Amino acid sequence: MQPYYYSQLPKPLQTVYHAIYTGVSALKPSFAVPKVERHTLSEIFLMLRLDHPEIFYLTGFSYRFYPQASNVEFIPEYLFDKNKILEHQKALSARVEKLCRPARDMDEWQAEQYIHDFICQNVRYDKLKKPYSHEIIGPLAQGVGVCEGIAKSVKMLCDALGIWCIIALSEANPENGVKYRHAWNVLRLGNAYYHLDATFDNSLGKDSILRYDYFNLSDELIFRDHETLVFPVPTCNDSTQLYYRAHKLSFTKQEDVEKRVIQAIRKNKPLVFHWRGGPLTRSSLQMLIESIEKAAQQKEHFVQIRFNLSQAVFYITFSKTSSNRELIEQQANEGEEHS
Repeated sequence: MQPYYYSQLPKPLQTVYHAIYTGVSALKPSFAVPKVERHTLSEIFLMLRLDHPEIFYLTGFSYRFYPQASNVEFIPEYLFDKNKILEHQKALSARVEKLCRPARDMDEWQAEQYIHDFICQNVRYDKLKKPYSHEIIGPLAQGVGVCEGIAKSVKMLCDALGIWCIIALSEANPENGVKYRHAWNVLRLGNAYYHLDATFDNSLGKDSILRYDYFNLSDELIFRDHETLVFPVPTCNDSTQLYYRAHKLSFTKQEDVEKRVIQAIRKNKPLVFHWRGGPLTRSSLQMLIESIEKAAQQKEHFVQIRFNLSQAVFYITFSKTSSNRELIEQQANEGEEHS
């Protein structure tokens, strides 16, 4: 099957893409590619890196051209020397094989969760944003990464397990406080497409509790707090496989939430749930919080509530002392590490 972004290009630009792919795969110091505008060349280079997370050793490129020539000389910027690249390729291949072994007999839904959980349990956000954290070598070999490296690692593992997966990339929006582009994944499971943002879920996890706020989201849900895409991706219009909904942790009635609160206290466990009983306005949020606190008081407990307003997900822990009562709005993002 053709790589996704490659398949979106017209034939002449596919020729440019293929020339770059062939050259960097062979680790050539420079090579000829058909002449195109610098902006177009940069876009093709970006598409190639989104399609091929296994090319982890590139940081950029420069080029030389002559006015009358039909080609340009493409000069890749490699992260390591050739011997080191070959060494890392061998180690990463073994690492991917080892990681995928437990998931070989899983169905695609189980394998998706296995990959998501691996990221959330084993990768911490690299606040220094070192070059290798943007590539699979960061999360898979070093246990650190930024959104780009995490999305590439998810794709790498999905590819190895035969799950259709691409990397989605959104624009920065400085006016809204979004300084950088953000990357996540789109998967095809069954006959539908879904958004999966392991980086955002990783930022929300706390006390060894895994979060699935960004697991199998539709377009409507993901773009509540994600920016406009750089390149189009397939339409994701199924919201029935949202993790919490599929696992019967998505409620539409306050009485159902109250029952789960009492049940969680009885089992001495935190409660994570999704609310889809209408928009979370200031007043409806207050009513829901009061309902949660009322149910906890029946069992002589106080609550600590963390909530992701954009995705209407609540994480509740319980205590017998009122001094531990708290209400915190969580902002899913890249830089916040889970504790």
